[in-house]
Amino acid sequence: MTHRSDLLTVLQERGYVHQMTDAAALDALAATQVVPGYIGFDPTAPSLHVGSLVQIMLLRRLQQTGHKPIVLMGGGTGKIGDPSFKDEARKLLAADGIAINVASIKRIFERFLTFGDGPTDAIMLDNAEWLDRLEYIPFLREVGQHFSVNRMLSFDSVKLRLDREQSLSFLEFNYMILQGYDFVELSRRAGCRLQMGGSDQWGNIVNGIELARRMDGTEVFGVTTPLITTADGGKMGKTMAGAVWLHEDQLPHFDYWQFWRNTDDRDVGRFLRLFTDLPLDEIARLESLPGAEINEAKKILATEATAMCRGRAAAEDAAETARRTFEEGGSGEALPQIAAGADGIGVVDALIGLGFAKSRGEARRLIAGGGARLDGEKVTDEGLTLRPAAQPLRLSAGKKLHGIVTN
Repeated sequence: MTHRSDLLTVLQERGYVHQMTDAAALDALAATQVVPGYIGFDPTAPSLHVGSLVQIMLLRRLQQTGHKPIVLMGGGTGKIGDPSFKDEARKLLAADGIAINVASIKRIFERFLTFGDGPTDAIMLDNAEWLDRLEYIPFLREVGQHFSVNRMLSFDSVKLRLDREQSLSFLEFNYMILQGYDFVELSRRAGCRLQMGGSDQWGNIVNGIELARRMDGTEVFGVTTPLITTADGGKMGKTMAGAVWLHEDQLPHFDYWQFWRNTDDRDVGRFLRLFTDLPLDEIARLESLPGAEINEAKKILATEATAMCRGRAAAEDAAETARRTFEEGGSGEALPQIAAGADGIGVVDALIGLGFAKSRGEARRLIAGGGARLDGEKVTDEGLTLRPAAQPLRLSAGKKLHGIVTN
C-alpha cells in the first residue's frame, strides 16, 4: 500500500505496523501537519528492557518523520498496573517507589529522542498530574457513562483472564478506563492525535479513541505494533540470565552488545529495520550476506543498536572487547568478572556470581546439560575449583553468556 505521509511510509517499510484505525485519514493528517503522538510506559522497575524498545523506536520514527513524540509516564496508572494478557495482578508499588522509577526511566528516552520546546521536540508528561486529582463520583458520571461493561468484557486482554478462571480485580478492570481517559487529557493538553502501542494495547487504544469522540467530538487515531518474537518463537529480550535492561547500571555494555550479536540469522534484517537507523538498501545488502558472512551483519546490528542506547564509544568498546575475546583469545575487560580468591572458586559458585545461574541447582543443571565451558572446553565436573594462574579464565554459559574469572 502506498502512503502519502512519510510517517506511515516509514512505519510500514520498517515493519512497525500491526493494526491501524482509519489509516487513510491518519495518512492524510500526517501528510499535512505535525501530529503529536504518544505511548505510555508504566514505571514498574528502575529501567525499561529490550521488550519496550520497539515502542521507544516508534516514538523515534515519529520524530524523524517530522512529528511530535509524547512520552507518557504512568505515575498514576502505575499504581494499578496494566492487566493486559497478564496471568495475575502485578504487585502494587508504593508512591515513592514509582517516583524513583519514573526519574530513572526518563534518562533512557533522552538517548533516543530530542526534547525541547519546538513543534517536533519530544515532551514527557506524567498521568499522575490528572489521575491523582480525579474525584470518584464526578469521574464516574463524566467518563464512566461512556464505557459498556459488556464490551469491556469482550476484549481479549480481559476475556482470556476470565476464561482461565484467573482473578481480575475491580482495580485492574478500571485500568482501561484510566488509559482511555489519558488519551482525552493528552488531546486537550497537548493536541495529541495519535496513540501507539503494542498489539496487546489495541482494546485500550480503541477505548480512548471512542472516549475522545464521545466526550469532545475529537477525531484521534491508533497504531499498534506486532508482537516481536525471535525466529525460534521466543519472546524478544528474554535470555538465560533474565531481562535485557536498557540501563547500563543494570546490564553492562558488553552484555547488551552481545545480546544483539547473538541474534538468529533469520532475524538480522528485521531487527536492523526495527532497531537501527541504517538505510533500507544497506539493510537489504546486509541481510542477504551468504553463509558465515551474516556474522558481519550481526556485529553491525550489535554496534548500531548499542550505540543508540549506550553511546557510540560504549558500542565500539564492546565490539573491540568481543573481537579480542573471541577472535584473539584475550580476556576482555568489559566482560562480567568474578575474583577466585586465594583458595580458588567452585565452578558452580562462579556461574552464580557471574549471573549465569540463579541457584546452585540451576548451575548444576547447566553443567550436566553441557552448557558450561571453561576457555572453550566443556565443564563436566560440577565440583571443579577454578584457580586462575598467569591468565584469567573465560567461563561461558551456552553460546551467549561469557565472563572472566580473575585471581
